[in-house]
Formats: sequence, C-alpha cells, structure tokens
Amino acid sequence: MPTFVALLTWTDQGARTAKDTVKRYDAAMGVAQKMGVTIRNTWWTMGTYDAVTVLEAPDEASASRFAIAISGQGNVRTLTMRAYTKDEMAKIVSGLP
Repeated sequence: MPTFVALLTWTDQGARTAKDTVKRYDAAMGVAQKMGVTIRNTWWTMGTYDAVTVLEAPDEASASRFAIAISGQGNVRTLTMRAYTKDEMAKIVSGLP
C-alpha cells in the first residue's frame, strides 16, 4: 500500500481545544479504519507543524478523502505528501535516461 506523510497544523479551534488532541487522534483512527487507511504513527511536534502522521492508503484518492474528512472537523489543516520506499524510488529512477 502506498505511504503518505501528513503534516498537520492546528487551527484556532484546534489550539483552543488542544487538551482534546489525543481524543481526536483516537477518533481519527476510527475514521481511517472505515476508509481503508492505516495510521502507522503520529508524533506531536514543535515548530511549524503541530503533528506529523505517517499513514498507508490504498491510493491517492483514499489518502485525500481521509485528509479532507479530518480537516473538515475544523481542528487541523493538513499537507499530505506521497512518500516512496527505497525500492519504489529505485523503480522510478530506473526509467531516467
């Protein structure tokens, strides 16, 4: 399954209710499971992003659907990127001239 990295920033609403962030994470796990997405790990971070999540999804559409669903709750904004393993990247670059 493709891997994705999601960078999350809290909205004003999310920051005001920061004490609920772990509960929101648990709820997101349930949403992910229903969508066929697996959250591999999440780290709460300092700096530009408030959290980093690594997830696997069947395809880009599923990852996007999950990110939209989570963002739609109003607590976070997401920046989601497709991540490639070493083997996947080797295959990609093998087609270069």
